[in-house]
Amino acid sequence: MKKRFASLWFPHLKTDWLTVCKPHLQNIPFVLSIAAQGRLIVSGSNLLAEQAGVHSGMAIADARAFIPSLKIINEQAGLAEKLLHSIAEWCIRYTPQVALDTPDGIILDISGCAHLWGGEAAYLTSIVSKFRQHGYDVRMGIADTIGAAWAVAHFGHEDIIINEQAQSETLFPLSPAALRLEDVQLKRLQSLGLRSIGSFAKMPRSVLRRRFGDSLLLRLDQAMGLEDEFVISIKPILPYEERLPCLEPICTANGIELALEDLLNKLCKRLSGEGKGLRAAELNCHRVDGKIETITIETNRATAQVKHILQLFVLKIPQIEPALGIELFTLGVSKVETADPVQENLWNNRIGLKNPTVTELLDRLKSRDANCEISRYVPSEHYWPERSMKIAAKMDEVAAVDWQTARPRPTRLLKIPERIIVTAPIPDYPPILFRYKGDTYTIRKADGPERIEREWWIDPGEHRDYYAVEDLQGRRFWLYRAGHYDGQADQWFIHGFFA
Repeated sequence: MKKRFASLWFPHLKTDWLTVCKPHLQNIPFVLSIAAQGRLIVSGSNLLAEQAGVHSGMAIADARAFIPSLKIINEQAGLAEKLLHSIAEWCIRYTPQVALDTPDGIILDISGCAHLWGGEAAYLTSIVSKFRQHGYDVRMGIADTIGAAWAVAHFGHEDIIINEQAQSETLFPLSPAALRLEDVQLKRLQSLGLRSIGSFAKMPRSVLRRRFGDSLLLRLDQAMGLEDEFVISIKPILPYEERLPCLEPICTANGIELALEDLLNKLCKRLSGEGKGLRAAELNCHRVDGKIETITIETNRATAQVKHILQLFVLKIPQIEPALGIELFTLGVSKVETADPVQENLWNNRIGLKNPTVTELLDRLKSRDANCEISRYVPSEHYWPERSMKIAAKMDEVAAVDWQTARPRPTRLLKIPERIIVTAPIPDYPPILFRYKGDTYTIRKADGPERIEREWWIDPGEHRDYYAVEDLQGRRFWLYRAGHYDGQADQWFIHGFFA
């Protein structure tokens, strides 16, 4: 696919934004000011102030000499970056690859996108008209290269589309500044009388390198398409992502569900064709007013089943506020794993976590309540009780070791053992009774002791002597004494409960 790029330039970005926010400024010349080297200077001016001769970098005192009634507004820190980032996010509806061109521009990789709007002319008109309707002064250029698009957007007389392989005839009449050169190089070119790109573009490269350095040749080659230049998108493109622009804004839950189903059919077809399934996905709904509504889902195992994934998203559709309508949907998969398509046909004959209905039920429970946490534990290769298990990375993870079954273990293990008061014969007899949370438990059966040594290579400390005990009501507990018996009553702890 032939690469095509678009450059958007906002000559009065910050002042346009202020005018949109405060309409009463529309007919008033005003500037933004910042402090620099102990004085106030102009950091941005609206069109009325600019027409009167006020420009960025001018001292505020000099600006007031041009326009005595000039309104001065202190600039917010980081304003331009915030505005550009918001604009770039809004432009994702036109292409998935959008990059910032600080301090006042946006670069779009529009390869394969313009035909959705009826061609590049209609594409350019749609973007420019939308921004101008919202009160922003904008210039736009489209070309085979980023450099050429940037040049015609900033130095062309109007919004320009450069045809394929036609950079030279369009760029040669323009000023050398259209190549994004450094100030030192521009001054040197001007002093030599080279006032257009065409006046030096065909000079011997060795001469240009000797006089102006490699950077001039790089910028020239980038603009002409002889050197590659890449867009660093504000949002990395996911390997598995589908987009669905809407002819008319969608405002209903039923419309969102239909759009989502269409996206899932395309996405899951790709995933299943490659033997993969998703574990996490994100739906972004781009609203007409520029805001983005997002919902995410996760699954316990890799799946490409459209019906199941759609059910998970449908549970979260009420969280979406469409406002005036949604004009673009993007569905991306942030986590992908290999899924065996043969297993999908055989699952109905399987039990436990290998049965898809079980894992799908867990997925739905988690989607219904954001606070719901579902975990599976597998054995870990440690004898110390607190380390003898770990949370599985996925529901069907195969444990590296088997559960310890030589001695009984409680079904519920306390995260932190709790102290108890115990009455016990000495030195190694099991306890006769113990007191826990204000209640006294009389023991009628006991098994132990089972000594478990601390893993000294991980942390130091005393060993434990464990007892499995049963009280008069048949309740069973897992108790231990820390270290050797020394007559202290605070050596005893309760660590778990049997079923």
